[in-house]
Amino acid sequence: MSTGTVMSTYNRLPVSFSHGEGVWLFDDNGKRYLDAISGIGVNALGHAHPELTRRLQAQAGELLHTSNVYGVKNQQALADALCAASGMDNVFFCNSGAEGNEAAIKLARLYGHSRDIDRPTIVVMENAFHGRTMATLTASGNRKVQAGFEPLINGFTRAPYGDIKALENIAKNNHDVCAVLLEPIQGEGGVNLLPEGFMESLRALCDQHHWLLMLDEVQTGNGRTGKYFAYQHSSVLPDVVVTAKGLGGGVPIGACLAKGTAASLFKPGNHGSTFGGNPLACAAGLAVVESLHTEKLIDNAEAMGQRLLDGLRERLANNKGVIKVRGKGLMIGIQMAGSCGELVAQALEAGLLINVTADKVVRLLPPLTINEQEIQGLIDTLCPLIDAWQQQPSAA
Repeated sequence: MSTGTVMSTYNRLPVSFSHGEGVWLFDDNGKRYLDAISGIGVNALGHAHPELTRRLQAQAGELLHTSNVYGVKNQQALADALCAASGMDNVFFCNSGAEGNEAAIKLARLYGHSRDIDRPTIVVMENAFHGRTMATLTASGNRKVQAGFEPLINGFTRAPYGDIKALENIAKNNHDVCAVLLEPIQGEGGVNLLPEGFMESLRALCDQHHWLLMLDEVQTGNGRTGKYFAYQHSSVLPDVVVTAKGLGGGVPIGACLAKGTAASLFKPGNHGSTFGGNPLACAAGLAVVESLHTEKLIDNAEAMGQRLLDGLRERLANNKGVIKVRGKGLMIGIQMAGSCGELVAQALEAGLLINVTADKVVRLLPPLTINEQEIQGLIDTLCPLIDAWQQQPSAA
């Protein structure tokens, strides 16, 4: 398959797919693959989901796009649904997670200036990933993402992930801080979870110092972790939440949700998006949000995620190359002792699609529609590959 006319921004695997059904993808030769990465957490409803397909076909036959200078019925309906699911007050629609995080960053700067802070600063985390635009790659804690794109954007300071003492120290010494931006579970950083009680401590710290608490739920939102949003595993309500990926089920859409003071910051002319929240994208979003509820897919993510977590831990308990199996819902990371990128190609050969992130973490993000039999098939295919990998010198 020639890719010469496409910019070389990905190391592509030697496969392309003709169609999909549920958690399965089929290549051009008819070989079937269990999709345990769902386009990196995008295909929440799996492939060729009947209701999503029906909604897209119907909307495409009526209206694809109008400018945001007019009312968009689907946009209003999706905003209503997201606010009901999240406890937020309003929504700005865009086309991706990076764009949603850009909106959050702009909200934070407007907020800082409203408090007469000349150089508004956002606290971000080590190992974070927020996107590849100039502001979001600066906010990310990954030098590989940033390298070669200097000078980076000013207005960020960094803290260790999950370290409330470090944040308290920043509060004492940096009076330009106006917001904190973090992922409730770090995805690209290695499926890292926050300590128990951290979100409540962070909310209290933000309230004490009048900081906005902004959560990047691009990957963790839309049922992925067994709640609609991952912050709902705690008692905390943030000021800003960003989501994308699973929201459109495969159609590009992003959303920046806000509450309270943050919800009243943007005025006409402050921000915008030509394609953001158009009728087609919002039809997809509505199909996803409604299907998550009518098909009880959030509950399924919790139940199947626990089954996957337990099964992997049991099967890999004696594998010395496995440091830890962690996750929440259908967002699972297997921390390996060494670099394990070769597992991606080996899994592909075995008919399983996985991902390795942070060099040493096998990441699993299967569709929320996955069932017990498919979970067992995933375990039965992946674990022998990890056992074989453990015998290689690179596993040490």
